[in-house]
Amino acid sequence: MRYIIALILCVLPAVVLAQAWEDRQVFNAEAGETPLRVISSTDTFLFEPLIAAFVADNPGISVDYMVTGTADIDRIVRAAPDDFDIVISSAMDLQLKLANDGFGRAIEGIQLPAWAQWHQSLFAFTFEPATIVINRAAFEDGPLPETRQQLIEILRARPEDFFGRVGTYDIRQSGLGYLFATQDARASETYWRLMEVMGGLDVRLYCCSADMIDDLVTGEIAVAYNVLGSYASARAGGKDVLEIIQPSDFQTIMMRTALVMEGTPETEAASSFVRHLVENQSGLGTGAFSLPPLAPYDTESEREAIGLDPALLTFLDRLKRRRFLAEWESAVIQN
Repeated sequence: MRYIIALILCVLPAVVLAQAWEDRQVFNAEAGETPLRVISSTDTFLFEPLIAAFVADNPGISVDYMVTGTADIDRIVRAAPDDFDIVISSAMDLQLKLANDGFGRAIEGIQLPAWAQWHQSLFAFTFEPATIVINRAAFEDGPLPETRQQLIEILRARPEDFFGRVGTYDIRQSGLGYLFATQDARASETYWRLMEVMGGLDVRLYCCSADMIDDLVTGEIAVAYNVLGSYASARAGGKDVLEIIQPSDFQTIMMRTALVMEGTPETEAASSFVRHLVENQSGLGTGAFSLPPLAPYDTESEREAIGLDPALLTFLDRLKRRRFLAEWESAVIQN
């Protein structure tokens, strides 16, 4: 069924109206029913195929899709939990805390391994590595880095080429950036050495992968660290310009997750939407992947991915977060 995308024009709750969304679209608006309200950190162009497949199978349901940053999602949902039916985010730790704090409704019938779901209320549906993305022109005369240590050596050897041209997340503002940083730091001390080198090169700090990729394509920056590979791969205009590198020293792989809000009046529709995400992205459904699919359910996948377990909550402790950010600022902000 052909769906129609339209901006929502009806009167909505005050918190939703006050929010300046990065993007907002209504899918299948002609259904005429109260739309399923989805707040998400995934850009619409990446998520649209999944929504289109859902409304094609459920022509009586419209979807109001609202996009904002990972940290903003946590703040907005906690302030106005009744304004949303489904929460989708790449910040696994913040999502786990939402579910653990009772914001998520249990859904029966979704079969995932323990590391990819939490108490049947939070469900993973993608498998996405953090990558190093480079502008190829900046590396024409030298080797490409395959590990973080090799990236450190290249940056140190050519500071005049990379000063002001290296980017990463501002982890004070980005929930996903903070997740990647804490997981990297747990995995290896190399992370802190890399942050110090990048800080000495007047690193540029970003809210999100999409903005880093934009500046990589134009040549404003030459290297971006911890960029979501799914976003870089999706940039058709940058495929001849960009090189996506998955560091061979260790992988940091996040799983995008979804939960149905405990207080939603649209329990059946919201549960069906989350089942649709899991089935289509795990290969159980018939739709094409629009995001990197959830990996096969085996021990190798469990080892590589950041799991949905209580350890994720460690760095959300206020004192630990304050200490981590202070150490990060000391390394990165050297002016």
